[in-house]
Amino acid sequence: MSLSSELNKALKIKETKRSKHLFPLKDSTFRSKDLIQGIKVILSKDVTMSKITKKFEKTFTKKIKSKYSLMVNSGSSANLLAIQCLTNPYRKNRLKKGDKVLIPSICWSTSLWPIIQSGLKPVFVDVDKKNLNINLDDLKKKISKKTKALMLVHVLGVSTDMEKLTKILSKNKIFLIEDTCESIGAKFKNKFLGTYGDFSTFSFYFSHQISSVEGGMICCKNREDENIIKSLRSHGWAKGLSNQKKIENKFKKINKKFLFINSGFNFRPTDIQAAIGLSQFNSLDYFIKIKKINRKKIINRLVLDQRWNNQVNFIENDSKVKPSWFGLTMLLNKKYKNKKNKIFDKMDKLGLENRPIISGNFLKQPAVKKYNLLQRSKDFPNANYIHEHGLFVGLKNQVLKKTEVDKFANIFFNSFNI
Repeated sequence: MSLSSELNKALKIKETKRSKHLFPLKDSTFRSKDLIQGIKVILSKDVTMSKITKKFEKTFTKKIKSKYSLMVNSGSSANLLAIQCLTNPYRKNRLKKGDKVLIPSICWSTSLWPIIQSGLKPVFVDVDKKNLNINLDDLKKKISKKTKALMLVHVLGVSTDMEKLTKILSKNKIFLIEDTCESIGAKFKNKFLGTYGDFSTFSFYFSHQISSVEGGMICCKNREDENIIKSLRSHGWAKGLSNQKKIENKFKKINKKFLFINSGFNFRPTDIQAAIGLSQFNSLDYFIKIKKINRKKIINRLVLDQRWNNQVNFIENDSKVKPSWFGLTMLLNKKYKNKKNKIFDKMDKLGLENRPIISGNFLKQPAVKKYNLLQRSKDFPNANYIHEHGLFVGLKNQVLKKTEVDKFANIFFNSFNI
């Protein structure tokens, strides 16, 4: 039996065990050809970060039109590296302890913690109820002389008006980090999200648009930052830097193979991850297209059903945004607010797995109290509304059949019969 047929057999066995839900949040994008690329690396026994990782980085750079791209072991690590680069002593124009960094109140934990871990002060900004992204009016109010950067989160495949945002930031000389972990492949005015900022980050976690199981990418715009990030990614090593020979000549008495010039982490990926991720990345446009088709099918089926009673509002994208949908995002009609938990629980029991939008208003999370962040969750009305009314469900990576769409609709409407 061939390697391909053995793998197909294994995948079929796994498929029956993966989820109890008809419509899970995480629908695997993995195909036999993706995993075979990873297996080839394993069989070569040359599995650590090497040639295939570099090939993925070059392919990624060319596709999204970034300047420099470096693969890392996760999108979360990419966020930390971006902030650590901005505060690094090798950087000529760097952030200092106590400088303020803006961040939307609807965010993921590892968009926030690198700010705190690096000695900076996060300043939360409210969001827009229409597209879930940062509210530009509130952002302008939160800018002060101490504001030096923005950790922007492109939420679930869409974005704010990047043209307006970049003008605000440029006027105030504020660095931009684009957390694009949920929105790979999305565009604003035909320009990829992740190419506007000084830094951008991407995630290839299992549930995202493409996957390398775990893995991510960080992009930057100049060689200085690339060298800092490359060193930070690998223990603070001088190995592989564009100015490596110059550094070695400066420190001739130290073994040039083991020359450490910076602080650092071990955030390197493996060539196994890179091989799977590259195979997936080559099909990014296909995966985006499938999710767009399935989203449209589901919404059309629901709103044309006689049982439709505006139970939810669907999050739409601005006409300037070409989305890369992460899932199907919705806001529950406020008349159902008191029954929210029962509705969501019933959805889950009937086979439609659901969850909050990212982590809701992060100021409501208990960890925030431990770190004495001074802002109060009640001062973020839009984020609170999304926290109380928001949910999203998964979008499968194969075109849904009519029978599947009908099942989705029946589960959805039956969930409101409580």
